[in-house]
Amino acid sequence: MTAVSPRAIRVLLLEHDPEDLDALRKALADARGGHVDLEWISELTTGLERLSQGGIDAVLLDLMLPDSEGIVTFERTYAFAPDVPIVVLTSVDDEGVAIATVQGGAQDYLVKGEVSSAMVVKSIRYAIERHRLLSALRSLSLIDDLTGLHNRRGFSDLGEQYLKLARRTARGVVLVYLDLDRLKTINDTLGHHVGDHALIKLSDILKASFRRSDIIARMGGDEFAVLAVEATADGAALLLNRLRERIDDFNHGQRESYQLTVSIGMVRHDGEDRVRLEDLLTQADAAMYEEKRGKPKAVLR
Repeated sequence: MTAVSPRAIRVLLLEHDPEDLDALRKALADARGGHVDLEWISELTTGLERLSQGGIDAVLLDLMLPDSEGIVTFERTYAFAPDVPIVVLTSVDDEGVAIATVQGGAQDYLVKGEVSSAMVVKSIRYAIERHRLLSALRSLSLIDDLTGLHNRRGFSDLGEQYLKLARRTARGVVLVYLDLDRLKTINDTLGHHVGDHALIKLSDILKASFRRSDIIARMGGDEFAVLAVEATADGAALLLNRLRERIDDFNHGQRESYQLTVSIGMVRHDGEDRVRLEDLLTQADAAMYEEKRGKPKAVLR
């Protein structure tokens, strides 16, 4: 019977030095323990775009890139793709930086020239397994059971990290707060199982409308929130237009016994000043209710 070979690990290498790239490729080729497919990108911005496309099992990250330097490089990568394990592989031999990155969510910190090929591969594999276990444990308390989105606690924990990153990098954040109109009417007339179905459908539309790096949460009942970092006001407006278009497409399909309508509030913060997540939530919530009050009363029943 022919043994089935394990699937190759797809690793994204964010590294600016071609010589280090060649050395790492040789190290991975010589190492035992399974094949590793290496994708190389030399700048962080392009690397984040690649991460948004999915299909990456782990990231090998140099902290010194042409468009980002130091621990901020790790913080931006982690905030953009918290579900992908990160192994820092850098020439920065600084114990303080190493501790800070590991405390911040990195699975390992390796210094160039001090690691063997076997150690690199082992670190990648261990990082993937540790991250999978930690994600499973975190999901027990941070994930909404019905929709699979983050719950309020998960949104709060990750959101605070996003705001810290925004302050350190002077990048804007956008917070969107929305409410599923008439959920009580759906529950009362069609049954709670149909209401749950409507919440799940809206969750699917949110996931399809926003970026993989954005935090999407069900805050409780019929209310949802989205926090997007590194988002311009124009970009956020485009995302909202996409959301409304997909809701319209769902309703025009006429496949369900109900229609989805939402009230939306949005607030943007430039990231330069300190702001609390709760304050942004309060502002976006107020904007959402302002839109809701402007709708015909028949919609609000």
